[in-house]
Amino acid sequence: MPTAPKPRQVISLLMLRHNTVVQASELIDELWPELPPPSAVTTLQTYIYKFRKLLLKQGLGNLLHTQPGGYSLTVPASSLDVSRFEEQAEEGQKLLQQGDSAGASESFGRALALWRGPALADVETGGRLFSYVTRLEELRFRILELRIEVDLETGRHRELISELKSLVLAHPLHEHLHGLLMLALHRSGRRHEALEVYQSLRQKMIDELGLEPGKELARLQHTLLSDSPAEAPEPARRPRAEPAPPHAPSSSPSPALAPSPGPDAPPDTPPAPAPAPAPAVGSPPSPVPVPVPAPTPSLSFGPGPLTTHPAPPVPGAGDPELRESIGTPAQLPAGLAGLVGRHDVLKELKAALREPDGPGADGTAARIGVVTGPPGVGKSAVAVHLAHMLRPRFTDGQLYADLRGSFPDPRDPAEVLRGFLRALEVPTSRMPESLEECGALFRSRTAGRRVLVLLDDVASSAQIRHLLPADPRCALLVTGRRRMTALVEAKRVELYPPPPEEALEILAALAGRRRVEREPEAAHRIAELLGRHPLALRCVGGRLAARPGLSLTALADQLDATPRILDVARLGELDVRSRFDASYAGLTHAGQGVFRLLSMMGETPFSAAQAAELLSRPVPELEAVLEVLADNHLLVTDHCADGVGRYAFDRLTRAYAKERLEETLAPGASAVEEVAAG
Repeated sequence: MPTAPKPRQVISLLMLRHNTVVQASELIDELWPELPPPSAVTTLQTYIYKFRKLLLKQGLGNLLHTQPGGYSLTVPASSLDVSRFEEQAEEGQKLLQQGDSAGASESFGRALALWRGPALADVETGGRLFSYVTRLEELRFRILELRIEVDLETGRHRELISELKSLVLAHPLHEHLHGLLMLALHRSGRRHEALEVYQSLRQKMIDELGLEPGKELARLQHTLLSDSPAEAPEPARRPRAEPAPPHAPSSSPSPALAPSPGPDAPPDTPPAPAPAPAPAVGSPPSPVPVPVPAPTPSLSFGPGPLTTHPAPPVPGAGDPELRESIGTPAQLPAGLAGLVGRHDVLKELKAALREPDGPGADGTAARIGVVTGPPGVGKSAVAVHLAHMLRPRFTDGQLYADLRGSFPDPRDPAEVLRGFLRALEVPTSRMPESLEECGALFRSRTAGRRVLVLLDDVASSAQIRHLLPADPRCALLVTGRRRMTALVEAKRVELYPPPPEEALEILAALAGRRRVEREPEAAHRIAELLGRHPLALRCVGGRLAARPGLSLTALADQLDATPRILDVARLGELDVRSRFDASYAGLTHAGQGVFRLLSMMGETPFSAAQAAELLSRPVPELEAVLEVLADNHLLVTDHCADGVGRYAFDRLTRAYAKERLEETLAPGASAVEEVAAG
């Protein structure tokens, strides 16, 4: 294994994605998450070459394959610890569903024995590897909890005490682990120690979070104080069983296997209790496992074969007094009146942000929707409109923040988090100082609640890492100009200029439908001359509304003749050029120079080789710059029938690049600009 950090990142990502094609762009995004250097493609090829040489020395040269656009590592799943872990964990869950607790415990034990330390402990992680590490650590912890619960059920409470004490020391605010320790101590006849565990946890939660322990943990404490047998359902983390077929005879299911309420049920409706089994005559009541609150689920980005299940309701989430004490924010900005079109996009995102339901649903992570696209295409308008559509589902509040990611001074995530915590009524005296602590408190405050978070104009996935709610009842909606591919489990939608009929609808909504119907050909010309750009259409539509006597034909002729069409695409504070200015300012000098010169390619799609020939630059060096421009949606990418990747400008983006080129070449341009242009 190489010692340099970046080659280790490449090998780790290829192994985690074994037997699939990893695109070169994904590897570059992992190695340089913010801004790849011009030599990124060449450097990556060097890392791959060295890895292949290393494999050849071991006689394994046939494992690494170069594929169109990327690489694949062919490795049998049985030779990777992570695959064996997932296989054993899944087998344990199946045995648990079948009622074989002893077999499940053995499978869980074999799965956990494969871990020799934290996931990728000696590898630096970018956005993609971080998501896999998060997922693997969450799976490991979930299986550990299941194994402990199974061992408690089989009477191994005394053997578990030392292990649970170590775990609560490592996780001092983890209610579920403290509850399991209390239960193990109680069954071992050490009731006073179990009560001390509760008091210690309660004091820590009050001091650090300003919160009381959940209702279920408090109920367990009262049970211990009264010295009465615990009467509660089985541990809440048991996997759910498959639903019975239609018309099958029904029996009283245990609460752990009872179906969850449907999506239309009220959010705080408790599941119907199952009847407790009658004790045998003359026998003492057996202690029954007492439910304790589940931990706040960590966000999991990566896919995997291990079946996951919805997290149980967090105690107290449905208490009206608790809701009132936490607050119900409603921060969404006003929606755009008369949003036109985008029906397919809205439908796709709405389905993605719906709370998972059904036996195969992944209920351990908040749902994420990402809307990206070029400047002024309507990302914020779509996201805000969708958020208002989803408000009835997120009854515990909606949070909003503009992160100013396209500006030179983006907002500090810590500042945004403190604003969210204030909206959730966290007292100033309880507000943590560090970003990590603020993020942990935010996840605690949103646990067990249905909260929608809308983050507008995000610069990169790194900017929102601590702004993610972890509960599966929550959802996150993100907009940004960059693609943010590191959010691998998010539903990503890229917005582009709408089709002609929707573009005409935008124009008609502002200029008047009758005017558009009287001059349909002129209206179509206006829409096409503006590249069907939504913001430009709104600017021009507003101009037409202010001048009812101006014919559409005259305006179309004016647009066709103007050398600087972006001068027309502005109306008051609405200015298409300023949106491009922000994206342009975020490029390096080399990127700005390539962007300007590429305007000479026209609107016809071109390959990296064609662009390199025009600019007299090496293809690998130019490819890296082209990918940065595409990632910022300043170029459109496409693959033609010959399989060669091509790039293209949309109309207004090229008009802006051409303006910049003319300004650079104009007499009086600074020497710095001339160098950058070359």
